Amino acid sequence: MKVVLINHSDMQGGAAIVSLRLVHALQEAGVDARMLVIDRQSDDQLVGVMGSKWRSKWNFLAERLGVFMRNGFRRDTLFKIDTGSHGINIATHSWVKDADVVCLNWVNQGTLSLKGIKKLADSGKPIVWTMHDMWNCTGVCHYSFECERYKDRCHSCPLLESKNSSPSKIEGVGGSMTTQDVSSRTLSEELIKGDDLSTKIQEKKLKLYAQAPIHFVAVSHWLAECCKQSTTMSNSNLSVIYNAFPILDFDYHRLSGEITNIPSDKKIIVMGARRLDVEVKGFKELIETTQYIAQNKPELAGKIHLVLYGDLHDKSLLDKIEVPCTYLGSIGSTEQLSQLYRHSDIVLSTALYENLPGTLIEGQASGCLPVTFGKGGQADIVDHLKTGFIAEYKDPASVAAGIEWAINADISREFLHSEVERKFAASKIAQQYIELVKKLKTQ
Repeated sequence: MKVVLINHSDMQGGAAIVSLRLVHALQEAGVDARMLVIDRQSDDQLVGVMGSKWRSKWNFLAERLGVFMRNGFRRDTLFKIDTGSHGINIATHSWVKDADVVCLNWVNQGTLSLKGIKKLADSGKPIVWTMHDMWNCTGVCHYSFECERYKDRCHSCPLLESKNSSPSKIEGVGGSMTTQDVSSRTLSEELIKGDDLSTKIQEKKLKLYAQAPIHFVAVSHWLAECCKQSTTMSNSNLSVIYNAFPILDFDYHRLSGEITNIPSDKKIIVMGARRLDVEVKGFKELIETTQYIAQNKPELAGKIHLVLYGDLHDKSLLDKIEVPCTYLGSIGSTEQLSQLYRHSDIVLSTALYENLPGTLIEGQASGCLPVTFGKGGQADIVDHLKTGFIAEYKDPASVAAGIEWAINADISREFLHSEVERKFAASKIAQQYIELVKKLKTQ
């Protein structure tokens, strides 16, 4: 069996990391699996580059320019939006030609275009599309936040300078109907009408999904539910398969001794992200939580020490944290990350939305109790009050209560590790993909 995975990068970003993990898990299961990217950062022999650097850069810049011109030249939303307007044509690549199944992953920012995916589907290759955020089921955004227009008709997009707010209708041959009455699988000429960019891209996705036999994979039950409620994907073929996790890389045994600037006599709370201060990661909510603890629970504040890792563009935000805190910057290796977690007690996430947050899985596999909000796939990781705490959304008092609960909970690190192994072990996830591929090959 030959499988090729397509992703923007092999190392940069959460989708890249879990996609490369899946390649290796499939290889270990006996599958000839490889990965094609436009941004290769490793020397892994299983990773190849598609397209030239010049072409990839042009596609990226052209798509960004198109977004920039439609969002009112706003930098704050420039990378919250993708249109699938530009990308590499991979249908003729030798690895794609030889593959039994093509697995798309995160293919935005000039990696693949919607037209290119249609060409790939026309070649007759079965396509599996693993979704790492909401982009497939919305018009243009990766996360819709409080907006629910994707459930009906994307228009007046909050991330764009949109002026179109016409009624939510799809024009059909026999008149008009609401989008809820239209199957995205049987849609042919019944297209959403409008000038809004989010409307136009939603229309293109509707056409693509109706014409291309794509099997979608959501990596969390939360994302699967979003897709089922959306106009574009309500009738799509959809499975839930978690991200593969390298369980052997994360030991749960507690490490003794000290780490520089991290006290050994406090309960250590770890929170990390590739970039901590992007809106979706909830740094504002973290600050509010520490302020609440300092003002209302001084005894708790005296017991804990917060450790942050990841890029932080605005380091002045650290001055607003009102509990003892150490900022480590970026952590360069899995071994260093594992050692940090093994020195720690709690892994915290105040992210507003997360599909299947890897930091919670990594921390739990290392014996830390997760404390998190529940807007996303956190419930696939955390069994509330059994393997962690799911706090009330954007409620600093609830997060503080979760931290108190975790400090006092009598739950073994070994048990937390075993729960991650049961759900996310790479060998089990690889086998689920193998079974899916076999099923698609026989259809």
